Amino acid sequence: MSNILRLDSTDSAFPEQLDALLRREADTGDDVQGLVAGILADVKQRGNDALCDYTERFDGWACDGDSIELSRERMQQAWNAVSDMDREALQLASNRIRTYHEYQLQKDWQYTDDIGMTLGQKVTPLDRVGLYVPGGKAAYPSSVLMNAVPAEVAGVDEVVMVVPTPGGEINELVLAAAYVSGVQRGFAVGGAQAVAALAYGTETIPAVDKIVGPGNKYVAAAKRQVFGTCGIDMIAGPSEIVVVSDGGNPAWLAADFLSQAEHDEAAQSILISTDKHLLTQVAGAIEAHLAVLPRAAIARASIETHGALIHVQDWDEAADVVNTIAPEHLELALEDPDSMLPKIKHAGAIFIGHFVPEALGDYIAGPNHVLPTNRTARFSSPLGVYDFQKRSSIIRATREAVQAIGPAAAHLAHREGLQAHALTLELRLKDTA
Repeated sequence: MSNILRLDSTDSAFPEQLDALLRREADTGDDVQGLVAGILADVKQRGNDALCDYTERFDGWACDGDSIELSRERMQQAWNAVSDMDREALQLASNRIRTYHEYQLQKDWQYTDDIGMTLGQKVTPLDRVGLYVPGGKAAYPSSVLMNAVPAEVAGVDEVVMVVPTPGGEINELVLAAAYVSGVQRGFAVGGAQAVAALAYGTETIPAVDKIVGPGNKYVAAAKRQVFGTCGIDMIAGPSEIVVVSDGGNPAWLAADFLSQAEHDEAAQSILISTDKHLLTQVAGAIEAHLAVLPRAAIARASIETHGALIHVQDWDEAADVVNTIAPEHLELALEDPDSMLPKIKHAGAIFIGHFVPEALGDYIAGPNHVLPTNRTARFSSPLGVYDFQKRSSIIRATREAVQAIGPAAAHLAHREGLQAHALTLELRLKDTA
């Protein structure tokens, strides 16, 4: 049977054990940061030449400015070439994601207060965003949909995509997803060099206002370093799932447990229950699944290094453990999940009931699958339309409004030693006296 860590909340060392379990290395140490910094500087200085040098070095094919471009017409060719079932699934997912995200649209608003000052907010979409699509160990058309559709809903003028193409091989399903989700231009490059191209621009790739989408540790380090030159969505870490269950089918729970473990050896899967017997049953079912899953070696490495089965005394304690973990994905596989839902404060996405596996959200439910990881759900939210819109404050004042609050503003300016600030108000107060 797999060597999965078993923890019990009654153990006096449980808080320390849980802390140790969650203390995963981000894997972006000085060596990674230094290598990435050199790549960013080189692409910033040499543009396409550097970009293609790194593409040949890391992805194994020789490119130039023309060969890296993936036009809208090329995406349409891929859309026409994939199977009918592919198109139907991509279209259904795109439609559902679009419908969900349309509810997130922020609107302009204004109000006039009792002194006659009109205040408000103006919402504006970003001009251009860059979508990073992973393409190393696997290709993820779902990632294209989840990043591009909210940008389109937000009204972004131009969405461009970069995707690694090891050996020069382009995934047709990724291009088809780009077509149906409204991506205007694509580029067959990846890694830190692609992040640099999006941030600084090259002769072929335009600089963007924001970079979104997950990637490996080099991509994460690059996004961290270019922040400020452009915006980023988040620093994505390895995937995570927490399943809280009071019973049900052990085979289902085991599959859910493994659904994130198969992503990456650094992924984390945790099952929490008040029933020790259920934890044992699920451990057995995990082993049965591993015997047949194609990515069993990756999943086994993940669960034996980062996984855990946690026994708690009651559901209040379970909620406390969940809030400490702040997981990317949380399944409440409970007979009465609504009784626990109000107790959950920190989670990226919450899947409610026995019939909602995390995979439903990954592909087709509608909410975004780009979620905060590494406990950042304590202060971060899923990717959404709001990540592609920005807000400007609106301030309009009458003479009477300035007379009413201007003296207090001038006083505060003097107190801060900013006499020119105060003067701008005092001159107006004098003229309106």
